[in-house]
Amino acid sequence: MRSAPGASLAGARPQVPGILPLVPSPGLFPPPGPWDQAQRFWWLLWIGCPGIGWQRLARLQAAFGGLDLAWQAPDDALAQEAGFRGRLLEQVGAYRQRWGADPLGEGDPGERLAVRGEHRRLLPGDPAWPGALTRLARPPLQLHWQGQGQLWAPLRQCRAIAVVGTRRPSRHGLAMARALGAALARAGWPVVSGLAEGIDGAVHQGCLAEGGAPVAVLGTSLERVYPRHHHSLQAEVAAAGLLVTEQPPGTLVRPGHFACRNRLQVALAQAVVVVECPEQSGALHSASLAWDQGLPLWAVPADAGKLSAAGSNRLLACGASVLIDPGDLVRQLGPGPLAARSGGACFGPGTGHQRSGSAPGPGRLVAVPGPGPRAQAPGPGAASSGPGSPALAGAQGDLLAAVGAGASLEQICERLELGAAGVSRGLLELELLGRLRAEPGLWWRPC
Repeated sequence: MRSAPGASLAGARPQVPGILPLVPSPGLFPPPGPWDQAQRFWWLLWIGCPGIGWQRLARLQAAFGGLDLAWQAPDDALAQEAGFRGRLLEQVGAYRQRWGADPLGEGDPGERLAVRGEHRRLLPGDPAWPGALTRLARPPLQLHWQGQGQLWAPLRQCRAIAVVGTRRPSRHGLAMARALGAALARAGWPVVSGLAEGIDGAVHQGCLAEGGAPVAVLGTSLERVYPRHHHSLQAEVAAAGLLVTEQPPGTLVRPGHFACRNRLQVALAQAVVVVECPEQSGALHSASLAWDQGLPLWAVPADAGKLSAAGSNRLLACGASVLIDPGDLVRQLGPGPLAARSGGACFGPGTGHQRSGSAPGPGRLVAVPGPGPRAQAPGPGAASSGPGSPALAGAQGDLLAAVGAGASLEQICERLELGAAGVSRGLLELELLGRLRAEPGLWWRPC
């Protein structure tokens, strides 16, 4: 592990081997977004096929020019052009036969996706998708989420802090984790962790205690709670912040899934803090990923005689920045993207936080002032998003007007004289763009 002396937290993210450039190149897979409903449908259809992952999706796209065209290709073409043979070709053939030659049918793709629970799913072609996830060596195919959709705006810009550590910490480690969660919340930083026993749970509790925005990256599907006694904590995180997982509903709990989520936590973060961990720990894996990606890494010193802190203490010897007081971290970071700013709009229910800047238009999410290491430029075709801009005209403007100061889904549908399925999709788009927030009881308010 190479040395990484304390770097400036506001510096530009360096280019490192194995990481794609920030600006999409021609032919980059997946195709640049935003995707329309048909593109989203074909992506979801193909990733449900046994044996299909990123590399094979890329082969299909390159060989046939689109996933919709690949669906119609005969088996011999799949074998010759995409290299599908043997057991894989049999699996793909059986899967396509089950869905039929025209799985889209006569209906609107958005309607079919809504029926399949599309409301809380994020795909690589969606405007809110964090680009850092796509540049991972093994990117997620999709993300399932629950909670405050407005948080995707800062997460897309990697404007969050990941705090990780052991499941069996000392009392000192637990106290430091809670203090870190609370300090980061007061400063307006989303706090990313894994909702596991020990350090993860403590940092989420500290964040919630100060009305902050915890982001829990799960190693299970959303309907499962692990550990089981975190049922109430997981519900609180979902209400105040965000639950995120790449595991689809019904996925069995497997140890490897918890290790896989480490790369997602780091990819969403501007800096990583290791509170306490032994050697051979998942937190050390997160630390290694952070250094590989050029992110600032902090570690809390602990008693050298404690096995629970042997790994985090060793990080200090390798060059991680020493963190003794949570206030030191906050002073280095500065105000977070959810900190109160003049002229901002309310971020979330009961938080007291505010957002700044004008509203983003379709295909663009605006970073909060103060670029982070991985802040990204808007993609091609990004629209102007100032007050009165064309980006908010038309259907989105009508939908915002129908919401007004707050309205239920039923009231919005009545005002627009539209069905619930179409209105729900529009509300989700505005939520992901940071314009609306969803509250319990199918109630929506402007941010």
